[in-house]
Amino acid sequence: MIELSWPQVSARRLERAGLGSPRHAEPAEVVAAMCGAHAQVMSAAELSVGLRLGGVTRAHVREALWGARTLVKTYGPRGTVHLLPAGDLPMWVGALSSVPNPHRGAPPAIRMTPEQIDQVVAAIREVLDGAELTIDELSDAVVAATGPWAGDLVMPAFQGMWPRWRMAMHLAAHRGAFVFGAGRGRKVTYTAAPATPPVPDAPARLVRSYLTAYGPATPEQFAQWVEAPVRWAAQAFETAGVEEVLFEGRPAWVVAGDTAVPEDPPRGVRLLPYFDAYVVAGRPRELLYPGAAAKRALSGGQAGNYPVLLVDGTVSGVWHQRRSGSKIDITVEPLRDLTAGQLRELDEQVERVAEVLEGRPRLTIGSVTVGPHA
Repeated sequence: MIELSWPQVSARRLERAGLGSPRHAEPAEVVAAMCGAHAQVMSAAELSVGLRLGGVTRAHVREALWGARTLVKTYGPRGTVHLLPAGDLPMWVGALSSVPNPHRGAPPAIRMTPEQIDQVVAAIREVLDGAELTIDELSDAVVAATGPWAGDLVMPAFQGMWPRWRMAMHLAAHRGAFVFGAGRGRKVTYTAAPATPPVPDAPARLVRSYLTAYGPATPEQFAQWVEAPVRWAAQAFETAGVEEVLFEGRPAWVVAGDTAVPEDPPRGVRLLPYFDAYVVAGRPRELLYPGAAAKRALSGGQAGNYPVLLVDGTVSGVWHQRRSGSKIDITVEPLRDLTAGQLRELDEQVERVAEVLEGRPRLTIGSVTVGPHA
């Protein structure tokens, strides 16, 4: 059995995640290689994509999303907002719609029945056909199409209560009923999803995509990444065509025959924004976040809540950026001493961050006082 070390796997993941030399490709290509870009914080998604591509700014990412429509914004793994390649949407819909619905821990008194979920999904699909609606407009239309029960304010939200039907919103996206629209001023909008023809082996295809980017990995780690039952993940692995290897002495899996690793160890300094796919998908956490990094850069064991400084493939600090007009103040808090060469690379990364965000940077090396993102 092939044995792989953390430095080998780290170098492999960096290369495949587009964090080696900047690529000359389209945004949709790099998002496909990342297995989606987390977009709960849209500026972070633009930065995640832009940093992996030479000469690309946030304007290029926005054009791919709202102009060329080679990207879509929708609910992806873990029910969180992601940018996904439009061409891969059938795979994502096929895979995520097959995940058993765990009701997300909602109390029985406010849960929706499977029949009610089906009604809500059908209503969303119907009312958004040829339309682009704000959440309030969509809510009125869904309640009108299903019944008053859908509008009951039972779902705890950030500043109050949401109507019952919104419990099924991520499921509707996973079934291909809608994607995000371009927006109406500051208001978020939703519209019909592109056509998603059936993909019979969608879960297996998603496993292969995930392992290509972030393998070796286990079904349990894949299940955590998707937020799915381990049994479902294990079944997807069984049909995906995978090969077992030893990763730091423990069994893990890659796509069959895909055991190549770079000759050189991981090298380079990178600034990764909130919820970058590389750290969210990267496991085991104790190898990616060694020593003090686990305490400083994880939030309750969760990755992505802090933007991180990556040095030679491991998390080695945190950072934060504050914008005022075109000025971008970037504070980096390293958790290790940086060499002169690494400091030069950090300067280059700061310049690149500012280029992607279309601003003028100023770097400060010191303590980051901003807490984790929710």
